[in-house]
Amino acid sequence: MNRQHRLKRYGVTAVAVTASALIQAFAMQTFLNPVPILSSGFTGLAVLIEKITSIYGIHFSTSLGMLALNIPVGLFCFKHIGKKFVIFSMIQVFLTSFLLKYVHFTPLFDDMLLNSCFGGFAYGMAIVTALKGNASTAGTDFIALYVSNKTGKAIWQYVFVANACMLCIFGFMFGWEYAGYSILFQFISTKTIDSFYHRYKRVTLQITTHDAEAVVNEYVKYYRHGVSVMDGYGGYSKEKMSLLHTVVSSYEVQDIVHLMKHVDPKVIINVIPTETFFGGFYQKPID
Repeated sequence: MNRQHRLKRYGVTAVAVTASALIQAFAMQTFLNPVPILSSGFTGLAVLIEKITSIYGIHFSTSLGMLALNIPVGLFCFKHIGKKFVIFSMIQVFLTSFLLKYVHFTPLFDDMLLNSCFGGFAYGMAIVTALKGNASTAGTDFIALYVSNKTGKAIWQYVFVANACMLCIFGFMFGWEYAGYSILFQFISTKTIDSFYHRYKRVTLQITTHDAEAVVNEYVKYYRHGVSVMDGYGGYSKEKMSLLHTVVSSYEVQDIVHLMKHVDPKVIINVIPTETFFGGFYQKPID
């Protein structure tokens, strides 16, 4: 990957992190703050800590709680997930904390159900925006991605279960009706993430090229996936060409297409969803 393309990716990540922080702050102030709904992850835990400490006359703000909870996890994941990924994720946390404290959005609804549904979707999209930009909203995202990167499987359903346990405490202390709406909020946000973020889904690439040797050499230089090469000819042109076959993670497709088109501008790439795959598969660490 050349320097210009790398800088472009960093720019995209910076934009995604900023947009994610704005969406998250908007979701919390517009849909969560007007009603007693608890968000998911470390942010929800920070809100719960603020509510519990307020009962005893201690004010431990949500913004401060988000930083206190995320920094230790960030330091652990700095080594185990990826330095750039963690740095951009922590920037997202700091931006969200700043926006929650100094920027105010106007509530849209008074209805608990509407706030739960729209808030859950907006909050989920905030996480998806960060993830697609190769960052996250930190907290349980760090934990989920760390485990998923080790196992190769998405565990957002287990994140939902952990959040539901936290909400049981919230319901016991502040009311089960509010806990019920909060679980609905978290279910929608979790399904939004699962629907729009497909890092661990795999696809098959069928590549047709006149310069198979150059394309393959450049491909294996940057990616650790196997590739099969079959020689043939064009049915219309009768010219000699090759068909390449490889299975990759869906998040890698854009970069691979960019790489191959750079080597062979006339390359044809067909992307096919892969339902099941058996055999060794290299999962690139997040960075």
